Amino acid sequence: MNKKHILFGLTLLVTLSSCPCLAQQPAQQPAQATPPLPTTEDNGPQPDNGSVILRKKSDEPPPPPAPAHEKLANPPGETFSLRVDVPLVNMDVSVLLDKTHEFVPNLKPSNFLVVEDGVQQQVQSVRLTKTPITAVLLLEFAANSYAFINDMQQASYSFFSSLQPNDYIAVETYDMRTHVLTDFTNNHEIIREALQSLVIPTFRETNEFDALYDTLDRLTRIDGRKYIILVSSGRDTMSRLTLDQMLAKIKATPNVTIFTISTGGLLRELRSARGGSDINYLQGDNEMRTFAQMTGGMSFQPVFQGALPDIFTQINESIRNQYVLTYRPTNTSNDGTYRKVKVYLVNNEGLPLKMQDENGNPLKYSIVTRDGYRAKLPVQ
Repeated sequence: MNKKHILFGLTLLVTLSSCPCLAQQPAQQPAQATPPLPTTEDNGPQPDNGSVILRKKSDEPPPPPAPAHEKLANPPGETFSLRVDVPLVNMDVSVLLDKTHEFVPNLKPSNFLVVEDGVQQQVQSVRLTKTPITAVLLLEFAANSYAFINDMQQASYSFFSSLQPNDYIAVETYDMRTHVLTDFTNNHEIIREALQSLVIPTFRETNEFDALYDTLDRLTRIDGRKYIILVSSGRDTMSRLTLDQMLAKIKATPNVTIFTISTGGLLRELRSARGGSDINYLQGDNEMRTFAQMTGGMSFQPVFQGALPDIFTQINESIRNQYVLTYRPTNTSNDGTYRKVKVYLVNNEGLPLKMQDENGNPLKYSIVTRDGYRAKLPVQ
């Protein structure tokens, strides 16, 4: 290389080093990451840093639905309950000795046989109850013979004397219409005053069916077991209702037991001795006997007033001491039909139960209960 070439290279190097556009630049620092904006849990206002932040809507697709599980008839490990409306029937039953009218205690569930519409039922429980009574004393008070009125008064006084402190009693009379002398009360003084007010009757008509129907209608609004003590001649003269309607009302009214006492027994016996018996009174006795039998009560036709204390002793034995039988009927249909029920007493072998006194003499007894009940309707 000659001197001319060396001189040219040095000149070029000096020229390039003096050019400002080729001055050495400082090393570029790496870009720092922008610190994240503070956030709040409730996504409230963000701190103002002089910039506008536009939040983008999430473009992510919604999560897929959860996979459907296979439906099983009975998933393992889970318990389900099923409510079945099976009717339950309670029957009030009194067992009384025919001679002394005493209540027969200490009977066991196996001693009771219940037959509904000819089909034997399984008795689930039997319990003995002894409670106060809720009763209506329904009295015929019309301008008839004094003998009938006097018998009614004596019967009502005998009933009053048999009351206990916790008994709730209502007193009603009827002639053409039904008259409520006192509503249900356990105040014996109020009951006494109501009975003492029966002095002068007015009308001669005796509308027994209407009075009994109205009384049953009132008792449907009272809970629990109720009783009607009907003291009447049995004669019905001008009732709007027929006997068939009366019987249908009795069947449709649950938890009511009717006891009937006929009046005018001595006068009717005297008339019968002279050949002057009245068919209307005989028919009335049969009707009242039917009312009592249908509801599990008893019917009495006393001739002398001296028999009244014993009659109310029997009524008290039947009312205050009862067996309550519970069973689920084999016919579970809620069809509103009337089911006929029979109750029998049997021994361990299923044969009719026999009773005897301490001397081994046989004792006859009677089973007092309703002759049936009306099944519920689907809407009840």
